[in-house]
Amino acid sequence: MRYELYYWPSIQGRCEFVRLALEDAGADYVDIARGPKGMAAMMRLMESRSVNNPPFAPPFLKAGKLVIAQTANILLYLGPRLGLVPQSEAARLWAHQLQLTIADWVSEAHDTHHPMGGSLYYEDQKREAKRRAADFTAERIPKFFDYFEGVLQRSSKRSGYLLGKQFSYVDLSLFQMIEGLRYAFPRTMKKLEKKYPRALALRDRVAARPRLARYVDSPRRISFNQEGIFRYYPELER
Repeated sequence: MRYELYYWPSIQGRCEFVRLALEDAGADYVDIARGPKGMAAMMRLMESRSVNNPPFAPPFLKAGKLVIAQTANILLYLGPRLGLVPQSEAARLWAHQLQLTIADWVSEAHDTHHPMGGSLYYEDQKREAKRRAADFTAERIPKFFDYFEGVLQRSSKRSGYLLGKQFSYVDLSLFQMIEGLRYAFPRTMKKLEKKYPRALALRDRVAARPRLARYVDSPRRISFNQEGIFRYYPELER
């Protein structure tokens, strides 16, 4: 099947977690909005009355007649089809649980620079952003890392992936999370990384996967920038 992926064409955003899975698996897909007239096509599909389960917002995936929205939901669908999750129900639910936890982490990262609302400019909420970022870097980043480091510690005897023996889309998502935090909070990450050797070792294993490495080094990988979820503002780090 050739998948159609829909998202804003200039940012990684929440869609990058899906792109990593598609790229690592060597799936046949097209990033619609990055092509000619792609934005118009995306908006038409979002507004179409022929879609029984319309998405609230990108990202969403068109797979045959299915239109699937929400990053974790898309990965729940793609995981078994791309060989990126074990087939057992227990394993698929565990992967989905971990992905939803990463989704919470992503939302908190975004809210460091837009704590008062996405419709306001960053410059309109800098004071609140500094307070939010201080809590995020001091308390929340370590809390999430503690959790995932613990998961990896329990699975270390079974090869060190988050699900144990089998590599999964959640490993790709933790890689993306680390890359995003390195971009947005470089000083914080430099101080913290030595405390989480398992998570960083997993990041390096993921980065070395041949298909993923080719993607990350290619023009298909949109660079981190000041419009996405992960944004670098020096004043948000103490």
